[in-house]
Amino acid sequence: MASCLITGCSRGLGLELTKQLSSQPAFRTIFATARTLTPELEKVVDSSHGRVNYVSLDVQKEDSIAAAVLEVTQILGAGNGLDLLINNAGIQILEQNGITGLHALTESFDVNVIAVHNVSVGFLPLLSSSQQKKLVTITSELGSITNTAIFSTAPFPSYKVSKAAVNMLMAQYAMELGPKGFTVFAINPGWLSTDMGGSQANLEPVVGARQVVEIIQKATPADNGSFRQIYVEGWEVYDGKNIPW
Repeated sequence: MASCLITGCSRGLGLELTKQLSSQPAFRTIFATARTLTPELEKVVDSSHGRVNYVSLDVQKEDSIAAAVLEVTQILGAGNGLDLLINNAGIQILEQNGITGLHALTESFDVNVIAVHNVSVGFLPLLSSSQQKKLVTITSELGSITNTAIFSTAPFPSYKVSKAAVNMLMAQYAMELGPKGFTVFAINPGWLSTDMGGSQANLEPVVGARQVVEIIQKATPADNGSFRQIYVEGWEVYDGKNIPW
């Protein structure tokens, strides 16, 4: 039976991932983290029969990360590791003046890159003591340098740059941790109709979350260092094939 931790669970994809994972018998302990416990997340926790644990975590604050690591360690108990870490927390800020008019680059890097690194490093000892050792980051195809032209009109340049950076971060983690038995990869969950994705998005959060969970459950060490795409029948763009960096 597996244990997992997800960041950014108060709403959107993180909340749906928590719901999806809590419905899977394979996961005995789920740590749903967020800065605050929202009513929606509280409902999931209360209905989980003790399987979903809310842990306060502000991914931008190192002392909050350290406190969360300590709490998770205590709940897991001596000798038990964390099987899966999903870096889901992220931001996307509208910037309509192009690359020369960036105003959110620092904030985007703080949340989408630096926080992912700090959270991963913080929980690495718990992951290292697990048999499964899966480190997953929710990213975006907008961070694919190969596919830059496809998304040229999307007015989120700082988001694109930060996602390209976190993709490289995960590639570096994969190279270093793969030989140690880790499976590290990035997933594009699709354009989802969350607060971040907006009402014009083409998939409901539950669809993206379901596909992300399926990919994670089926992942093997052969997936280490990959950039995964979800598969959704009827959508050519979501073909399940790895996305080019």
